[in-house]
Amino acid sequence: MSAPGAPGRPRFELLLVAALGALQTLAFLEPWGWPLQFAAVAVLAWRVGSATPRQAAWLGWAFGTAWLGAGTWWLYVSLHRYGGLPAWMTVLAVFALSAFLSLYPAAAMAAVALWKGRGRWRGALVFAAAWMLAELARGVIFTGFPWVASGYAYVDSPLAGYAPWLGVYGIGALVAALAAGFALPGFAGGRKLLAPTAALVIALGLGVALGRVDFTRPTARLTVSLLQGNVPQDEKFEARFVPEALGGTAAQLEAAKGELVVGPETVIPLLPSQLPPGFMQNLAARFRQPTRAAILGIPMGDEEAGYTNSALGISTDAAGLPGGYYRYDKHHLVPFGEFIPFGFKWFTRLMHIPLGDFNRGMPVAPSFAVRGERIAPNICYEDLFGEELAARFVPEATAPTILANISNIGWFGDTIAIPQHLAISRMRSLELQRPMLRATNTGATAVIDHRGVVTAALPPFTRGILEAEVQGRSGSTPFAMWAGRAGLWPLWLIGAAVLVVARRSRPVARSRRS
Repeated sequence: MSAPGAPGRPRFELLLVAALGALQTLAFLEPWGWPLQFAAVAVLAWRVGSATPRQAAWLGWAFGTAWLGAGTWWLYVSLHRYGGLPAWMTVLAVFALSAFLSLYPAAAMAAVALWKGRGRWRGALVFAAAWMLAELARGVIFTGFPWVASGYAYVDSPLAGYAPWLGVYGIGALVAALAAGFALPGFAGGRKLLAPTAALVIALGLGVALGRVDFTRPTARLTVSLLQGNVPQDEKFEARFVPEALGGTAAQLEAAKGELVVGPETVIPLLPSQLPPGFMQNLAARFRQPTRAAILGIPMGDEEAGYTNSALGISTDAAGLPGGYYRYDKHHLVPFGEFIPFGFKWFTRLMHIPLGDFNRGMPVAPSFAVRGERIAPNICYEDLFGEELAARFVPEATAPTILANISNIGWFGDTIAIPQHLAISRMRSLELQRPMLRATNTGATAVIDHRGVVTAALPPFTRGILEAEVQGRSGSTPFAMWAGRAGLWPLWLIGAAVLVVARRSRPVARSRRS
């Protein structure tokens, strides 16, 4: 990686790839940003292409640490402003998380340096496989943290057309292969750029064509009312402010006009047993009508049975279910927020955030029936896990026709977390070709159609009700079919197979014996 006699160059290259890793996070915020992400990956591949395995590991680690640090710096707001951690400890915690998760791209880049071989396209395939395995590892191991996975940068690009086929990790692997095609075994001018340029143009054109394919069919239309309370996060769970918050929620529910009303995560911040007398009965009276239904975020349970972060569905049909309500319990819990990983209780004791140790809901939950449509709730960052949502599409006859994400990311303030989470929901709509309803406390509250387009939205950090219409869809995309049945295992197996073949077929240097 460095020329003899130039001891400062490795440090410069680490700074270069770190700067690009941080800069590429713009691509997760701006529709025009995806070429920047593509270029950043190409430069990383270029430098790894001429590095030793050890140098490549450092390059991958620097790129990943800066990428995750810049993409998830909003964790600082949660830990420091609302959690009360000292600023220095919060910075250290965010850096430590980013640095730890960047061990995956470090290992991936070391593998590329070892097994890329001499051919441009062999190297590109090895780079793409290693890149994809690193992203899969970050998205799965230790319950997973796939925020700012590279494929999300392409939700507004022509490559978004691959989402119903490949999913977000497949798009990331495709981008990695195309970018490495320019960079391995090194940037070269003239005719040597014709092949990777042609491959990129073909991939973009095919993405546009694939993006026009409808695997799903329209069903009925529903009018919806999505609530955005904009309750200050430092007041949401304070006992002295709860009556005011409940009053505001009751007023919004009274004013909502839609056939389906959706309230954010913990829009009702108390357990049913803690609510004022008559509160639940009033809700039941309002929404157990043929033309009305509601899904509202609320904690459920008791000390003996344990607690869940839940969504409660209220409708005429749900009145016949056990307990008289439809209930969805969050399955994919947030580490530190909803469960405490082994060995980290000392860390959570330092924070003043109301943390929980919740029970998990069932992995594949039934949908909530509303006027012939099947609504599939998911709570907060559960929509990062497309393979888990896809599992609800098997069998197709009971697959949801509409997805609904209820969130409260007020913990992260007025930061880039809001548009990032919106892009994540849009990718799920693209993968599954289903509309997504987003009801959030502070934003982004929006309706997304089955092509990932935001058709209606409220401004973040305002109080209001988004009155809109949503078109349900039936049928399954290729992604829903393979991920719903096999999860992410096909991608794991493809990536591992490429690396195994590359390792076994790498050139063996002849030993020189005198």
